[in-house]
Amino acid sequence: MLKNHLAACLVLFMTSFALPTASFSAGADVSHAKLANGLEIVVIPDRRAPVVTHMVWYRVGASDEPRGKSGIAHFLEHLMFKGTEKIAPGDFSKIVARNGGQDNAFTTQDATSYFQRVAKERLPLVMEMEADRMANLRLLNEDVLNERQVILEERRTRVDNDPSSILSEQVQAALFLAHPYGIPVIGWQHEMEHLSREDALSFYKTYYSPNNAILVVAGDVEAAEVIKLAEETYGKLPAGAPLLRRDRGIEPEAIAARRVILRDERAAKATLSRSYLAASYTTAKPREAESLELLASILGSTGTGRLYKKLVVEERKASSAGAWFAGTALDYGRFGIYAVPAGDIPLEALEPLMDAVVAEVRDNGVTAAELERVRNAAIADIVYDADNQTNLARTYGWALVTGRTIEDVKNREAALTAVTLDDIKNAARTHLDMRRSVTGSLLPDPKKVAAGAATKKISVPGPGGTIH
Repeated sequence: MLKNHLAACLVLFMTSFALPTASFSAGADVSHAKLANGLEIVVIPDRRAPVVTHMVWYRVGASDEPRGKSGIAHFLEHLMFKGTEKIAPGDFSKIVARNGGQDNAFTTQDATSYFQRVAKERLPLVMEMEADRMANLRLLNEDVLNERQVILEERRTRVDNDPSSILSEQVQAALFLAHPYGIPVIGWQHEMEHLSREDALSFYKTYYSPNNAILVVAGDVEAAEVIKLAEETYGKLPAGAPLLRRDRGIEPEAIAARRVILRDERAAKATLSRSYLAASYTTAKPREAESLELLASILGSTGTGRLYKKLVVEERKASSAGAWFAGTALDYGRFGIYAVPAGDIPLEALEPLMDAVVAEVRDNGVTAAELERVRNAAIADIVYDADNQTNLARTYGWALVTGRTIEDVKNREAALTAVTLDDIKNAARTHLDMRRSVTGSLLPDPKKVAAGAATKKISVPGPGGTIH
């Protein structure tokens, strides 16, 4: 996961003891602390190997950007590797690599995160380096202009050269009429072209400070030693200005279904997708987001999902079909369904079948056997994720940066277990409403497909939303 020139970036509780400038909450396994300058600290023990994952999460993402400056959050993420007075431009990742570690970063609508995975004895080094660039970033105009070309090329590669990504971007823009989730994380090209050194530094000075950050350390460490190291590095930094209220607008009541049609000769295959505006885990009522997550699995699991069985197995009109739920957001979630036609089946033959499957669930709910199957799979995923140190750090960091709590993470299995058949049915009725949806159709040029375009990779529609 080391940087390259195209993408310079690519997700408590403790036995209480006293430190003069930190406050603690007590409990077992995961520890949670806050320094005097406002930095939150989460420590997750994982002693199976002498390594640590060190992550810094900032409570700022693409949806916090000033109007007309789309892409500045992701651009700044790139520029954070351009150096400080102590570290020369481009040397951050080289130092991590020379010490046997890996590093990367990513930007989403709601957060920006920087992380390293190193041997435990290298933790002081990466903490010192990360604290340094939290306060002492230096940007030369030449470096900024060069990096601006990098992010523009990244947009061309990731979006403009991929018809499926173009469609996904357009569908999301149509789904959000008022909220900035409709603006792509990477930015609109015409705005990216004018991002400047001053724009980057203004964004940096506004949002990059200890009181707007969360430090997550998972690995072979003790909470006390991490807190002490944090005091010696991040604790020396002054708190920034009071945090800005993240009031990013509210979507108007949905009154009409929307449709996006993209014809692109580069498309290998036609695809049909639909996104519904939904609740997120942060905004949902009790059990509502869990219900949407489980419903997505009931509809979309390969082989056993209702969409797959109906469209692929029974009707034989699709080569693939599925569903997804993107609910780990601060403001709004999204629920999606999709299908790819089989052979020469026209795209218009799939939509009535998809509608029928959704209507059946919305009107009649799901079965106890279906709910039990997907719930067991989701609980198993919790166990598997806990077996991965980086996943642990991402899970806790992402929860806190989007307004949830450590207890929410620890109680996830209980929350899934509490979901009932009525919860699933109510969630489907509330959120799978055509008025809350945008249906996207990707249509290739038949002549181009016949000439060989069909040999290209087919991209299946999905939630997206993270730029590295």
